[in-house]
Amino acid sequence: MKQLRIRTLVGLFLAAGVLSWSGARLWDSVGTLPRVPLAAPIVLAVIAVVLLATALSLRSRLRAQRERRPDAKGVEPMMAARAVVFGQASALVAALVAGMYGGTGVFLLESLDIPARRDQAIYAGLSVLMSFAVIAAAFFLERVCKLPEDDDENGGTAPAA
Repeated sequence: MKQLRIRTLVGLFLAAGVLSWSGARLWDSVGTLPRVPLAAPIVLAVIAVVLLATALSLRSRLRAQRERRPDAKGVEPMMAARAVVFGQASALVAALVAGMYGGTGVFLLESLDIPARRDQAIYAGLSVLMSFAVIAAAFFLERVCKLPEDDDENGGTAPAA
């Protein structure tokens, strides 16, 4: 399994940001700009918490397994692989969402004197922050599930056994 690359996430973020900013300008010139939902940062925060909880759970189970504790619950390789895939997919989507709301937020910065637009800019900013939290949690989950012997050999991430 290939490791998640920051360069890919930055590319997605920038592309989505530019498209969103230009789309917001165009949409605003022909009508009303779509609203940034209040639920967006909340949903992203929940995803970040789920990823973090999964990483912490797997880390403690792997540590107990390494220390050969008698009551240690093992980690199935497929479960670890699924967790890493979920984390990578979440990070990719979060990069797109961060770019989308980031571009919209940058457009909204021009009109912060309007209360409704200021609220939308705040929701967009919180969505970007929560997207970065999802990406950080995904990187942490990926690091937890990395096999020790794969660290320097080929740079790949493999689920822990």
